[in-house]
Amino acid sequence: MILEKTVEGVKKQVRQWRAEGLSVGLVPTMGYLHEGHKSLIDRAVKENDRVVVSVFVNPMQFGPTEDLETYPRDIDADCKLCEAAGAAIVFNPEVSEMYAENFTTFVDTTGVTEELCGKSRPIHFRGVCTVVNKLFNIVTPDRAYFGQKDAQQLAVIRRMVRDLNMNVTVIGCPIIREDDGLAKSSRNTYLSKEERQAALVLSKAVNEGKRLIAEGEKDGEVILGKMKAIIEAEPLAKIDYVEMVKWDTIEIHHTADCPVLVAMAVYIGKTRLIDNFIVE
Repeated sequence: MILEKTVEGVKKQVRQWRAEGLSVGLVPTMGYLHEGHKSLIDRAVKENDRVVVSVFVNPMQFGPTEDLETYPRDIDADCKLCEAAGAAIVFNPEVSEMYAENFTTFVDTTGVTEELCGKSRPIHFRGVCTVVNKLFNIVTPDRAYFGQKDAQQLAVIRRMVRDLNMNVTVIGCPIIREDDGLAKSSRNTYLSKEERQAALVLSKAVNEGKRLIAEGEKDGEVILGKMKAIIEAEPLAKIDYVEMVKWDTIEIHHTADCPVLVAMAVYIGKTRLIDNFIVE
């Protein structure tokens, strides 16, 4: 496996693979990889001849008060996981490699970015779309893999690919959870022992929402109300949002009568965690 730091190095290797008629998969990440990321790499390796994993903490998608400087990093551990999973390249560029001095070109998406995380993180998806667009241009993958935990991000990237006629298939992969139900996240490392236990209210609320819908409840107010009650009963939890939206457009929707995404963002102490489920 190759650890590549330069754009041109990745492009050169991909050109060689293309000349050999090989297919290419891409798994974009911000690093500090865990089993959730590994599940994406495993699928990519299964479905492509060669796989590139990008490890880049993208400053453009962080707000001024967010955790850019403290976001966990461990490139050595990331490389070991990627190599064991069968990735061919880990692309780990410096910020200066990805964003030239006086960088002034951005990719914006409207509509699908306005609810959920878009409300409390207004610059976030502009940064996501810009960096993912750049990664698609650098790697030119046949397929790109994203986790459902970041469900709005998945919807946004699918819309960008559709609207801009990009030659890549975007594949969403299921949420991977800890044994006790907590969705795996690099930010889980921020949690104290007490906060880690408190964070289980997210998956408990998800399970309650799923149960209600499985039993025939369609009223979003009822479903969200019972989910919020579970979270609000935890003193260390503070809700950012718990919402039901149409899965394709991320528009607020009040009835589980079509494909919907039920998503939440909750602060456990100072750590913002997200979770969700999709009803097809």
